[in-house]
Amino acid sequence: MHTLTLETEPLAVDVAFSSDSFRVILDDGRELTVPLAWFPRLVHGTSDQRLNWELVGRGEGLHWQELDEDISVRGLLAGRMDQRASRARAA
Repeated sequence: MHTLTLETEPLAVDVAFSSDSFRVILDDGRELTVPLAWFPRLVHGTSDQRLNWELVGRGEGLHWQELDEDISVRGLLAGRMDQRASRARAA
């Protein structure tokens, strides 16, 4: 069995929001659209707070200081939602 190994990790370069989702633009040209419902802190934040994001590292992740939210590109590519929310549902 062969395993695909990426030579470089995709990096985020931009983020855009709609009323119910957000789109992460990657440096390799891909765009990931993610439901806001996956990240309650983003859902409950204001539009201004959601727009106040910054890149983590070179783009390995996204950070919202005011909302205390960090999201990794690797996690988004794996289809992971907010781990705190999924743990709360399991409890």
